[in-house]
Amino acid sequence: MPDVLHAVENGVSWITLNRPEAMNAVTWDQRERVIALLADASADPGVRAVVVTATGRGFCAGADLRGGPSADGERVPGDVARMIRRGAQRFIGAVLDCEKPVIAAVNGTAAGIGAHLAFACDLVLAAESARFVEVFVRRGIVPDGGGAYLLPRLVGPQRAKELMFFGDALPAAEARAMGLVNRVVPAEDLEKTAREWAGRLAQGPTRALALTKQLVNASLDTDRATAFAAEAAAQEVCMTTRDAREGVAAFVERRTAAYEGR
Repeated sequence: MPDVLHAVENGVSWITLNRPEAMNAVTWDQRERVIALLADASADPGVRAVVVTATGRGFCAGADLRGGPSADGERVPGDVARMIRRGAQRFIGAVLDCEKPVIAAVNGTAAGIGAHLAFACDLVLAAESARFVEVFVRRGIVPDGGGAYLLPRLVGPQRAKELMFFGDALPAAEARAMGLVNRVVPAEDLEKTAREWAGRLAQGPTRALALTKQLVNASLDTDRATAFAAEAAAQEVCMTTRDAREGVAAFVERRTAAYEGR
C-alpha cells in the first residue's frame, strides 16, 4: 500500500498520508510525493481544490527522518540547514504556494511539522479528537517547517510563544478558539464536511480563489501601498477570465453562476 494515497474526484485532489502504524510521521519520500502532487494540482485545470488528510488515529506525528539525507554518517556544518530547506520548508512552502485552495482535514494528532502542515492550509477542519502539538521544545530544538513564520501570523506572537515554549497539546476546540482551526466536527463527520467544503470550492471561480489566496498570504508581509497595488493587478488579471465574465453575466441576468475554473 502506498505511503501517500491519491485520487481526483469531482475536481478535488485528495492527498492522504498513509502510515497509520507510525501516526503518519512523514518520511522524506512522502514529503517529495506530496510536494509533487501539490505542484500537479496547481498545473491541472481539472483540479479545483485540494484536501490533505490521513489514515488511522494520527494526522501527522512530525517528521520521520530515517533514510533521509544525512540520516547516516557524520554531519558537517550546513547539513542540517540544507536538510530543513530542502525538506520541511519546501513541504510547507508547497502548501502555501499551491494555486488551488487547500483544506486540511485533521483526523488526529498533528505534531511538529504535522501541525505546521495543517496551519499552512487555507482552511482547517478538525475532528473533535484532534490535537496540535508544537513538539520541538520537548526535543530541545527550535520549531522548523515555517512554524515561527506561521503561528505569529495566525494567533499573534504571545500565543505563538506560549505554544512553542511549553509544547503542550492543544485540543481541537481550543485551537478553534485561538483561530487555528475553522471548524471542529465529530470524527465521523470529518470526511463528509471536507467533501462538502471542497465541493463548494471546486464549483467556485478557481483563478479568483487562487489570486485571493496570493493576496491574503502576501498581505501579511507587505505595506499598504504594495498590497493595494497587488490587489489592483490581481483584479486586472481576474477580469480576463471566463469565470469573471460569467459571474458578471449571472449577476445581470439574475441567475446562479456556472463557473468553469478558467
